[in-house]
Amino acid sequence: MTHSDASTTPSDWTVYKFGGSSLADPACIRRVVNIISDQQSAETGPLAVVVSAMKGVTDKLLTLAERAPGADAMEEDLVGLRTDQREVVTELLPVDQAAPLLRTLDQDINDLTDVLRATHLMRTAPDTVQDLVAGYGEIWSARTLAQCLQAEGYNARFVDARDVVTVTHGQLGPVVDWERTRERLTALRESFDERDGGSPDVLVITGFIASTPDGVPTTLGRNGSDFSAAIFAALLEAMELHIWSDVNGVMSADPRYVPDAQQLDTLSYEEAMELAYFGARIIHPRTLQPVLEHEIPVTIRNTFASDHPGTRIHLDGEPTDGGLNDAVKGFSTIDNVALLNLEGTGMIGVPGIARRLFSALEDADISVIVISQGSSEHSICFAVPEDQADRARQATEEAFYSERHQGQVKDVDVTRNCSVLAVVGDGMSGTPGVASTFFGALGKAGVNVRAIAQGASERNISAVVDGADAQRALRAAHAGFYLSARTLSVGIIGVGNVGAALLDQLAAQVERLRTERRIDVRVRGIANTSGMLLDEHSIDLQNWREALTETQEVPDLDAFVDHVRTDYHPHTAIVDCTASGTVAGTYAEWLGRGIHVVTPNKRANTASWDQYRRLQQLTRGVTPSYLYETTVGAGLPILQTLHNLVQTGDRVHRVEGILSGTLSYLFNAFDETRTFSAILKQAKDAGFTEPDPRDDLSGMDVARKVVILAREMGLPLDLSDVAVDGLVPDELKDGDVDSFLDRLPEHDDRMTDILRTAQAQGEVLRFVGSVDRDGEALVQLQRYPKEHAFARISHTDNIVRFQTDRYQQNPLIVQGPGAGPEVTAAGVFADLLRLIA
Repeated sequence: MTHSDASTTPSDWTVYKFGGSSLADPACIRRVVNIISDQQSAETGPLAVVVSAMKGVTDKLLTLAERAPGADAMEEDLVGLRTDQREVVTELLPVDQAAPLLRTLDQDINDLTDVLRATHLMRTAPDTVQDLVAGYGEIWSARTLAQCLQAEGYNARFVDARDVVTVTHGQLGPVVDWERTRERLTALRESFDERDGGSPDVLVITGFIASTPDGVPTTLGRNGSDFSAAIFAALLEAMELHIWSDVNGVMSADPRYVPDAQQLDTLSYEEAMELAYFGARIIHPRTLQPVLEHEIPVTIRNTFASDHPGTRIHLDGEPTDGGLNDAVKGFSTIDNVALLNLEGTGMIGVPGIARRLFSALEDADISVIVISQGSSEHSICFAVPEDQADRARQATEEAFYSERHQGQVKDVDVTRNCSVLAVVGDGMSGTPGVASTFFGALGKAGVNVRAIAQGASERNISAVVDGADAQRALRAAHAGFYLSARTLSVGIIGVGNVGAALLDQLAAQVERLRTERRIDVRVRGIANTSGMLLDEHSIDLQNWREALTETQEVPDLDAFVDHVRTDYHPHTAIVDCTASGTVAGTYAEWLGRGIHVVTPNKRANTASWDQYRRLQQLTRGVTPSYLYETTVGAGLPILQTLHNLVQTGDRVHRVEGILSGTLSYLFNAFDETRTFSAILKQAKDAGFTEPDPRDDLSGMDVARKVVILAREMGLPLDLSDVAVDGLVPDELKDGDVDSFLDRLPEHDDRMTDILRTAQAQGEVLRFVGSVDRDGEALVQLQRYPKEHAFARISHTDNIVRFQTDRYQQNPLIVQGPGAGPEVTAAGVFADLLRLIA
């Protein structure tokens, strides 16, 4: 295969740039060859390939140059570099094709040895020496790749960028002499044409290195290979530039800190430069200048996922519909920043203050990152790299020496360990609500903003925050725009009947909620007494039982909550499906951390009155919420109804009802055709009762519900204030469950007598709890006429009767199924949705 007769116009060129990670070892280099082959097979025109040194090589070379003045011998390090390079070449190429490269490599090592020895003798390593030594990595990788392509039949030619690119170094970095560089490239290409009889298919070009106007080797600085690629793209008037690295493209935030960061399909040049300036792993701002002037699209692609389209950078980013999510593209931070503040009454209305300040900083070679000044002109604050803070303060204080000593300007205040967080997007301009969403997200995350800056273009809003808060701020801001405001991080504690039913219901509905209602419920933690299951994104709810059984995570309530509670989800909720008083005792701590609590567990609301009031006080603001509707009546809106009555000013005189689904079932079924003990055993076998049926028959569960109802009425009732007449015979209160069930038939006659007495009066038996506004609370078995509402229930119905000022003659009644895991779980599910509806 040969492509030596290719003849195309310069406008057909494409430029690829491969970084060090893309060329890390022979396998990576083969992958690069395959990518180039795919491009050439598509017959899209000639290709210029700009390469970095193999990963780690430049660092080794720079270390050699830096150590040379004081090191006696570096032969061992040079031998190591030579060995590494030889191994790469010999693994990639057959002996006859490798031989020329190996001879050239040996000559390079000899040259390096001479340079380093001379440096050692001079006891100094000038920048020119460091630049010369550092550039060998690119030369070796470019030669190797060019030879590999030639072995595949391509007319590939090695290009030493020092023979083409001419730069001078200024205050803002290397400046390209475009006229001379273009002339040198033209001459080089003509020499190829004359020597080879046609233009090469592929030019393999060294990145990072260049020459000064005097022909002295130099470099373009760190990440200079990207700049080299942009220079050659401009010189060749390329159709496009592809920068290949080890990521799929530009992310909306650093995924190391923001797990929900999303890959961006497109960016404008301006958006890319803003993000790059603020530290995003993307591309250096100066890289974009040559391609911007020639309107050459740049695509960031992944060498290790070459089918992925990557992120395209061009004149315009992706069109938006004007919404907040579309307006913002990305977030980035600059860490290790110091914030300095110059203030004083002598600054107000005085022309030239800003000029004097920033002239002094310029003279001290200080880089200013952010500037903020209030309209009162009383102060100017600015952020600088932390390692320049002392020089910046000294320069500022010297510039205003006279005003300081006259008391017109205060000493400069320095706040160290800060970070700058930037939100970037072309669509932010003219879009209302961007700033409020940004700062609202930071406020909800408890992040204090020290300074704010926004340009007139509205493309960037920057906030200076404490360094310790930087990651939390980044996550919170990202969630404010990129995650739906209705995204909920959920942890579920307890996977018994109710917890398991809830998880199954969520498994069946989360996808529908996400696609149809844009409600994103992410169960990120499940725990029981034997283990806990954690996931950074969301647990696979189709297989949660198997995963929880297999997990090796030891239950740790604090670690569980710390995992579920994140700064990058708009809402966090812990669902307590246990009956544990210990778990309930931690609600106040969770609420204090801004975590929503949803529970059917009655323990917290029936603990001390002070604890109950504390929980209510913690949820008086906008967030968090404490939802416990299912503690009374399972899925029935009993507490919500009572709450609405109280909140709208109705005076509640009495609340009474059948509050136990189990006891409702027992007395609906108890009609003398079967004994009471037989009905109870059948109910237990069907799962209608607690594992120990005495927990139902004792009436304490109903008593707890009565206490909750009373407290929702504003009555400071405790469990000890409820008169409870349970159904467990005194002699059966102790002992195991089996013994209780075996001996219960001994008391069937007593229960039958009670039933017959009621039937003789045309009445039915119902186990009822009640409380009135005077605080009298009762739980007992009562008789009701057959026409009473309590008599007309079925199965496991709960029914509650509210007698109020408004509903005095005709009390308000809430009735429906009040027991069963599915019903209770559905109520908990509904409470979860209330958090984000």
